[in-house]
This record gives sequence, structure tokens and C-alpha cells, in this order.
Amino acid sequence: MHLALVGLSHKTAPVDIREKVTFPADVLPDALAGLAARDGVLESLIVSTCNRTEFYAVTTDEADGPAILGAFMADYHGLAADALQPYLYAKTGEEVVRHLFRVAASLDSMVLGEAQILGQLKDAYDAAFEAGTTSRIFNEMFRHSFTAGKRVRTETAIGSAPVSISYAAVELAKQVFETLEGRSVLVLGAGKMSELTATHLAANGVARLLVANRTMARAEALAAQFEVGAAIPFEERYEHLRDVDIVVSATAAEGYVLTGAALEPYAKRRRDPLFLIDIAVPRDIDPACAEFRQVYAYDVDALNGIVDANLEQRKREATAAEAIVAEEMENFETWLESMEVVPTITEMRARAEEIRTEELKRAYKRLGDVSDADRKVIEKLTESITNKMLHEPTSQLRKAGGGRRGVAVLETTRYLFGLDREGAAGDGGAGGSGDGAAGQDTGFRLIRSLLGRRATSATQQTDPLELGDKS
Repeated sequence: MHLALVGLSHKTAPVDIREKVTFPADVLPDALAGLAARDGVLESLIVSTCNRTEFYAVTTDEADGPAILGAFMADYHGLAADALQPYLYAKTGEEVVRHLFRVAASLDSMVLGEAQILGQLKDAYDAAFEAGTTSRIFNEMFRHSFTAGKRVRTETAIGSAPVSISYAAVELAKQVFETLEGRSVLVLGAGKMSELTATHLAANGVARLLVANRTMARAEALAAQFEVGAAIPFEERYEHLRDVDIVVSATAAEGYVLTGAALEPYAKRRRDPLFLIDIAVPRDIDPACAEFRQVYAYDVDALNGIVDANLEQRKREATAAEAIVAEEMENFETWLESMEVVPTITEMRARAEEIRTEELKRAYKRLGDVSDADRKVIEKLTESITNKMLHEPTSQLRKAGGGRRGVAVLETTRYLFGLDREGAAGDGGAGGSGDGAAGQDTGFRLIRSLLGRRATSATQQTDPLELGDKS
């Protein structure tokens, strides 16, 4: 079996290309069924968000996974494969695992550290699971990717520093007032930026949220989204300045919507601070407004400085996040190693039983007539010797399966017992077919084929316990 991935994202394709290969929830079951039906595909999963579309698959040894996935992506949307090819990236083996875990950890997102991608990955996995297109490998691989994503969120501060203008504005207000609970806010404008900022403010417990817009209906629509919201006529914005603590302005006006001259009579009567946040370009708030005592004004450049500093903080946290990704990749590989233990033990015992049976045949020929009673004694004796000889190797294999030297011990065992030689006992079945899609490839070949690694030559190693270190 092999792991394969084909996809495109904000890094490789513009939005006019990305929007042509999306898989919304209503078409996902059909797409998953179609992909799973392709020859050579054993397990499959589709991730589709506004910033990326990715196909994951476990394929047979003979199949060209990236070619199958790329062709299906183009065919499903009626696109020419050569037109889509320049925007695609393809990965196989261990690189598929690393990519998935980094995506789950938001290290590959447009906004480093954003939290939405983990939920989107879970939705993609749930859809594939319900469609029956995942089995042992993907069930475990995606579970480990979710663990990586959760650990990055909880063990690092990669998502704590705001990197959007609207969120940065609210965080800055919290720094000025310590807490926003009980505060009153006036939002000027009813566009997307105003909506995002109002949402952040409401989530932080403001007591009153006034919305003013030149079109009253739009102000009312935005205010209605919040329990503490209320719409006011745009012309009355100055009159309400005496009652609010924070003003957020994000209109599309050509000139200032708050001027120093108009603000002066209201500013001079204030005892408490008035915090003005201008997130519009061109600016909505006259810089002269900041000249009054108790009035603090910040424009988009000031907020961009906060965002840039926070992005740098997230980048520093990314180093710790990469370490977590590496740890979870090791944990997934440990699970793969544990899958090798039972087939290896089965083959080892089958090999021993084959030798015992052949040697008994030779012995009986030399002994001539042997009574049934004597045969039973001999059979029991050889079985007992075989079992006692294999008891310690079996015990050590079970212990090593999930340990640091699991690969080394497993490969050494297979080499010493000749389990990978052509015609060895258990060949052709490799200890059983297993369950699900993973049953297509058992024995120690599983890790090497899935992760795209070369076999280690045991005869070239001076220390058997170093086996697997370079695989």
C-alpha cells in the first residue's frame, strides 16, 4: 500500500481556480463514492475549504496514486487535466503524513495559527467515515492529526495573538479598559468589517452596542444580530458620544465622519476615556480628535503594527508547533509498528513449525517403526522445545512493538528468521489478511510501503539494534 495526496491551496492557485474544484457538503458523498470506485484506491478522503482542496488516498502497490487523484479532481469538475496541473501539488509516503499534521496544526494556513482548519478537517473525516471510504490507516492517521492540532492549540500560543484588524482593535480596547464587560460601544458603518468587530465586542461582554449607518435599514439589520444591539440615526452619532466608551468606525465615506471640531464640545465634558478605533481606508476619524484630553485614537496603521507584531509572535510559536507535529508523526509510526508485531510473530512461529515438522519427518525415517505412544512423546517434546525457544523472542517483540526501537527489533527478527526471503513460511499471507483496506499489505513491508522508505540491509549493520534508524 502507498499513501498519496494531491491538492491545491491559496499557496498554489488563485481564487478563480480554487472555486472551480470545490466539493461542498451536498456533493461530497457522491464525490467520495466516485473516488473510492477508482481502480487501486483502498481508502480515500476529500478536504474542501475556501483556501484548499485536497485528496488523500491509500492505494495499492501497483497504482499511481497522484495520477489517479489528479485525474479524478479534473474529471469530476469537467476540467482539462493539463489546465489544472500547474496549480496542483502531489505528495507520497511520509510527506503525506507530515503535510496533513501541519495542516491540522494550522501551520499551512493562510493565517498562521487560525483555528477553523481543525474543525474543517474533522468534518472532512466524518464525511469520509460515514461514506465508508476510510479504514484502519486513515482512521488512525487522522486521529493522530487531530491530536497534533489540539496539542498545538493548547500547548503553544500560536493562536493567542490577534492577526485580523477587527480582532486587534478589540484586543487593543481591552488593553485600555482592562475589561469590556459593562462598556458601551458605538459602531459607525454596517459593512463586513463593522460586523466582525461588533461580533468580537459582543463576545467580550459589552453592555450596549449602538450601530449607526447612513442607511438605517442596514444599521438595524446589524444591530439585530446582537442581544445588546440598537440602531441609531447616523446624524445623531455625535450626541451619543457622551454615553459610549468606545467608537469603532469602518465606513466607506470619502471624508471624515468624526471631526475634531464637531467632537470638541462632547470631548471637553467627558470624565472617562473615549477610545476611537478607525479601521477604514481612507480614514473616517480626523487625527485632530486625538488632541483632546481623555480621547485616544488609533488608525489602521497603528493596528497593522499590532497585527505584524502578533504575526511575528505566532511565527516564533510555530517552532514549538513543528516539534509537536514531529512527535505525533512518531506516535503514528509507533502505531504502524504495532501493526507489524502480530504478523511477524505469526510468521516466526510458522517458520519454526515448518522446521519442526520437516525435522520430525527426517527423524521418523531414521528411527523406523515408532509406536503411537512414542510418537506422542516426541511430538510433545519438540513442541515444548519450540515454544520455549520462541517464548522470549515473542515476549520481546510484543514489548518492542510500541517502543523507540520497534522498527529495529522487528527488522532484526525478520532478518534472523529469514521471514522476508522468497518462499519463507507465511509468504503470500504475511500472517493473515487483516481487516479493512489495510489487509492488502501486512508484515514488515507495511511501514516501508506506506511511508515510502527503503528497506534496511541487515548484513550492512554492525549493531543489530541500529536497524531501522535510517529507514
